[in-house]
This record gives sequence, C-alpha cells and structure tokens, in this order.
Amino acid sequence: MSPSLSEISSPVTNKKHEELGFGTRAIHVGSAPDKETGAVIPSISLSTTYKQDAIGVHKGFEYSRSGNPNRDAFEETLASLEAGGAHGLAFSSGCATTATVLQSLGPGSHMVSVNDVYGGTFRYMTKVAAVNQGLETTFIDLENADDDALIAAIRPNTKLIWVESPTNPTLRLIDIARISSVAHVHPSKPLVLVDNTFLSPFYSSPLLLGADIVLHSLTKYVNGHSDVVMGALILPSHHAPLAAKLRFLQNAIGAVPSPHDCWLAQRGAKTLHLRMKAHGSNALAVAQALERSPHVEEVIYPGLASHPRNHLAYASLSPHALKFVEAQIQHGLSTGGFAYGGMISFRIKGGDVQAEKFLTSTKLFTLAESLGGVESLAEHPARMTHGSIPEKDREVLGITGNLIRLSVGVEDVDDLVHDVEQALEAAAATL
Repeated sequence: MSPSLSEISSPVTNKKHEELGFGTRAIHVGSAPDKETGAVIPSISLSTTYKQDAIGVHKGFEYSRSGNPNRDAFEETLASLEAGGAHGLAFSSGCATTATVLQSLGPGSHMVSVNDVYGGTFRYMTKVAAVNQGLETTFIDLENADDDALIAAIRPNTKLIWVESPTNPTLRLIDIARISSVAHVHPSKPLVLVDNTFLSPFYSSPLLLGADIVLHSLTKYVNGHSDVVMGALILPSHHAPLAAKLRFLQNAIGAVPSPHDCWLAQRGAKTLHLRMKAHGSNALAVAQALERSPHVEEVIYPGLASHPRNHLAYASLSPHALKFVEAQIQHGLSTGGFAYGGMISFRIKGGDVQAEKFLTSTKLFTLAESLGGVESLAEHPARMTHGSIPEKDREVLGITGNLIRLSVGVEDVDDLVHDVEQALEAAAATL
C-alpha cells in the first residue's frame, strides 16, 4: 500500500507533502517504491478478493469494489494534487461522480447550479435526479448574479451550489471565493462544489478559495491521454464526515474504476504539470491568432488581456500556476495575456455552415467530443456536447450555431496556429 499523505516527505529536504512542489507531488505521492520488490512504478493489482489471516484480519483490502491498491494509491495522488485536499475518491466516470454527489443530498432537496453547465450534468439534474429523488435545481447566471440574487435563490432545503469555472462551453468565469463566502454564512449552509475539470488542479485550487468539494472528470486533463474514462471528488480535511459518507456511497453504488484505469490515470497525472504549461501556452497563442483573424466574431479565453474578466482569472490562479505565469511574463514569454488552461471557445463569422466547414477543414484539430488530451480537438457544442439542452435554453446561454470549442493540445504551437488559420480561410470561402 502507498504511504499516507502525512508520511510523504522529500528525502533531500524532509519536507512534508504539502510543502513539496506540484510536480514533485504528482510524481511521488501515492507512488512510493514497492517495499517487497523495490519496483519504482506500482504494479497493477487485478485481484478481486484478498486473503484474510483470520475473520476480519487483513492487510487493508477485502474486496476490490471496496478498495484496491491501485485505486487507493491514485486517490492519494489526487488528494495531494488538489491544493487543500485531504480526501480523494475515484469513480468510473465523471457522470458517475455527479450521480453519487447528487444522491448524497437525499430526497426532496434543492440545489443551485450555474446555468451554463455541462450538458451531461444538466441531463442528470433535470431528467434523473429530478424524477428519481425529487431534487429541484435552480439555474442562475453565477457569473453576473450579485449576492442578493444568490441569496434569493437559496432555500431552507438548499444542500448544494454547483459551480463550473470556467463554464462549459462559453467559459464564463465565476468568483468562487465570493460564492463560497455567501454560501457559508447563509442559514441553510449549502455546500459549494466546483467542477474543476477545465482548469485542472494545476491552474485552479478551488478548495483554497473556500469550496467544499472539487469534482473532476479525470478523463480529461488529469489522465491526459484520451484512454481512460474516470471521475473524482476531492475534499479538505475538515470535511472528513462528508468524505466518509461519499465513500460509503462509492462502495454501495459500486461505480468504481478498474485497477488498470487507475494505473493509467496515475501515470498520466505524473506529467500533468508539464502538459498544463504546454496546453496553456499553446492556447494563448491560438487565442491570439483567432483574435487577429477577420473571420472571427468573438474569442473567449479568460487568459487574454482583452477578456473582460481577465483580472479575475489572474486573481484565481493556483499558487503553482501563478508562479509559472509570473515567470513567463517576467521573461517576456507571455504578452497580451497569460496561460489559463487549454480551452478556447470562439464565434466564427457566419453560422452552422461556416462552423461545420471549419471543423471539417482542420488537419491537426480532430473533430471529436471530450477534451484535455495531448492531441488537439474541436467540436460544435450546440450539436454535440450540449445537444441535450433545449434549443431555447442554448440560445439564452449563447450556445449558438457559430460557437466552436477548441481543446488545444501540446503539439508544436506554430503548426496549431497555421491549422486554425487555414481552416478559417476555408470556412470564410463559404460565406
């Protein structure tokens, strides 16, 4: 079994895990060499059951749904990567993670959600939880709602406030610290959950901003190689009882990841800091190229200096991302903005026809759903990831026919910029 977080220290500095750098934690926490063989990389433990020396006497594992060496090790890694985290729970998908959280609220509960929420989350809230457990959800614009509007939306039975920041796909930026402060002084004391998938633990640390729970679709940046479907929750130390409740549901519902998937995702997490720096630097360059193009109506990338909430993006950077961004600026490697994750949305001039022409004209950006892999992807939210949201609601949210979402990979940046520019020219020719 991997050492606990409190046991991890650097052999050189003797620092505790929370004092180690992000990349150091990603590589070492949960990945101590095997005590029996000396193997540097953890083995894959495929056994579903474990020998007991006497009834109830075992080495920490009984049945693989309840606990597995690979999952336990990976959950240690997750808890260390999300700054302020102490409890990590891995699930078989991001949607399974969402379902478990919402089931934990119980019957007849109410929650508040950002209105521009991922389509799969919206579907579960409105078509599953609403039907099966009577969960009511109030969708509001958390980017622009003031404190009074948020307070007015909270009811006596409000258990949770669901935040995405940036939102998917319009990249609205939400002030997590403000939302958390309002929630925590309200008599209903709703928990604040932040879906941190788009920024990853590298660029954002919601727990340090006051959030109670962080959710990730690990399928995306944490794994980073488009070969695992998985989700996770991370909670701070003061929420140990809540973590225990969620762990009970994790076992009881059984939506747990396989040992092999945990092994793959833990391997991916080891390079998260390197990949996120490249994703961010490339995305800034692509966003600036889009901003220069006469074929683009609007570019949405909070790292751009021209973005109306660029100041909030900078203020909300995690401590490790801030260090990276400041070094880039100091050395003249970042002008006109700063790296802020790898996701860009933009509105192409024209409509559905031009958007589809762009998407079918790229050579390096693959037309596909999902995001966060090393390869660049592009998609049409209105007809793909957010097709489950009613058309009238999509229009209100700005998910229009000319909106395109890019997941900028880690290829050579000049190649990506050229690919976007030539696809824009192809789309413009159809006007």
